[in-house]
Amino acid sequence: MIYLDYNATTPVAPEVAEAMKPYLSEFFGNPSSSHWFGQKTKSAVETSRSKLAKLLNCDSSEIVFTSGGSESNNYALKGYAFANRDKGNHIITTQIEHPAIIEVCKFVESQGFEITYLPVDETGRVRIEDVRNAIRSETILISVMYANNEVGTLQPIAEISSIAKEKGIVLHSDCAQAVGKVPVDVKALGVDLLTVAGHKFYGPKGIGVLYIREGIQLQKLIHGADHESNRRAGTENILEIAGLGSAAELAMQEPDKRIKKERELIQQLKSGIEHLGDLRFNGNKEFCLPNTLSVSFKNLSAGDILAKMKNIAASAGAACHTDSVKVSATLAAMKIPVEYAMGTLRLSVGKYTTTDEIDAAINEIITAVNLLRTKESNCKCNN
Repeated sequence: MIYLDYNATTPVAPEVAEAMKPYLSEFFGNPSSSHWFGQKTKSAVETSRSKLAKLLNCDSSEIVFTSGGSESNNYALKGYAFANRDKGNHIITTQIEHPAIIEVCKFVESQGFEITYLPVDETGRVRIEDVRNAIRSETILISVMYANNEVGTLQPIAEISSIAKEKGIVLHSDCAQAVGKVPVDVKALGVDLLTVAGHKFYGPKGIGVLYIREGIQLQKLIHGADHESNRRAGTENILEIAGLGSAAELAMQEPDKRIKKERELIQQLKSGIEHLGDLRFNGNKEFCLPNTLSVSFKNLSAGDILAKMKNIAASAGAACHTDSVKVSATLAAMKIPVEYAMGTLRLSVGKYTTTDEIDAAINEIITAVNLLRTKESNCKCNN
């Protein structure tokens, strides 16, 4: 099998698995305990916290460990909205956010908040003027993802931050898809809240981070004891926190080299299939993740293409049923014509992808598409 679905999840790096092993059996203490066993694991938690802080360029005290990206997003949006409803009830987000943002926004709408869902241009990028025009006197929070998980487009977070600061509005960014793929510096981006998911950059599943800038007050999402500086109750998940710290350490090793390699693999893939014709590549050419290729084949079903490619693991951008096509929210917001959107594949590479695998993937894609086009042509002739 050729794995081209790194945006869905990454494998746990061997170095990460090795870093976790001692905390599976040998070091089992509760970090809240004052004895040696507890202090050994508490030290591991704080070491990992420091590594995440270094990766994001923030202070260790601003790092809160969570169960993953979804919890971090819930904590950021609900926590800030409910803690600051006396200041206003309006939140701005985009039409292309992950469900872990969209569903939270729907919930807070049911609690009396108003949400503006910003459109994007044909490349999947938010227009700065739309952000500025959406702001009201009662706007308290803006939440815009940094990297889109489907087409790889990067959003102008630093520019949005300038507008937010000018108006005294807090900015959150879901960076689950960006951390470990492109530089993510909270100071350069100018964010107040930022989401990290461990399994998107070679860490384990079920662990994440919410960066909370000093001075930002959130209503607690999980109540209980005063873990995580009284911001997130629950005994710390030592095993996975240790893994996340190791993943952060790996992410800081030769990032330019990693980005260059992934860009070259994507270009190799793109060059190998573009001659097929009747296709389009989606996303922004300049502002994009280095590892992501979204390609749409006209009048074909993504599900059918994936079914023909027995040796490739990838994702579809649309689900086709007997009498309808359910296009993803991102492709719909980008106004990709349905005849293309229905045949959209997301191909994402990573640190373990090889050029030989890309060559093999190119051959499988070409074969699958040509087979389906021949079948489609024969069906039209028979009719």
